[in-house]
Amino acid sequence: MRLKWIATAVAFGCLAFQAPGVAVAQDKPTADQAKNNVNDRQLMQKIRKAVMDDKSLSTSAHNVKIIAQDGKVTLKGPVKTEGEKTTVNKLATDIAGAGNVTDEITVTPAKTKKGS
Repeated sequence: MRLKWIATAVAFGCLAFQAPGVAVAQDKPTADQAKNNVNDRQLMQKIRKAVMDDKSLSTSAHNVKIIAQDGKVTLKGPVKTEGEKTTVNKLATDIAGAGNVTDEITVTPAKTKKGS
């Protein structure tokens, strides 16, 4: 019965464990892993403000995830063009500094309507 409970808990994400000697991939930060220290929060806020202030960017670009951990920034999410990807990356790099930004932004062009 205990094994059945553990299997159910693991399946629903209620329980997690790591076997000795087994590596768990934690190299890619997610938004919920952003640090809550003052410097990282301020860094994320400055980058978000710069991105939001650029009215040439699409809503998708305005909604890119900005994750800061110990002064290192990761950008994630879709944008509509390579130009938007470059712009968001440049804005973040200008604020966080060269070598402190990891760009994981994907370009997902807008879908065209059939019959147009």
